Amino acid sequence: MEVLVRDILAYTRITNTDEKPVEYVDANDLLSKAEANLSEAIRESGARITVGNLPQIWIYEVHLQQIFQNLVGNAIKYRSTAPPEVSIWADRMDTEWRFAVQDNGIGISPQYKEKIFGMFKRLHSDNECSGTGIGLAICKRLVERYSGRIWVESEPGNGSTFYFTIPCTREAAD
Repeated sequence: MEVLVRDILAYTRITNTDEKPVEYVDANDLLSKAEANLSEAIRESGARITVGNLPQIWIYEVHLQQIFQNLVGNAIKYRSTAPPEVSIWADRMDTEWRFAVQDNGIGISPQYKEKIFGMFKRLHSDNECSGTGIGLAICKRLVERYSGRIWVESEPGNGSTFYFTIPCTREAAD
């Protein structure tokens, strides 16, 4: 219950502020912080994380760190029998950066690709995988706050790649 309340408060805080970021942040640093927070899960699962060069973007540090932490955490949580392999990269697409978090996990059936971004939407019981069903909803709300979008490409048994976009410039993010 404590985790659920904490996640609901995090989701609410995202929606209740109109403040804008005040500086560019290094996505590599924020991914490192997210990995540090997930260090126990990474160690226990034997996860291997590879990272391409990530950009500096106009976003609140805590927001990008939360997105990375939720996506990498899910890649570890929804793994197959093999140790998790997670790849993270970004590429510039005209006026926005497209980030990708790819895993070798259990994958997602096509009919659930949109549903998973809703509040309290879970595809697995607590007996299979613990969680509140709020993490991806938080990611979606954060990305949309910066006029970006988030989606997944996946097949059951073949892992998933979560993509999200963030504007390249401060002006686009405002």
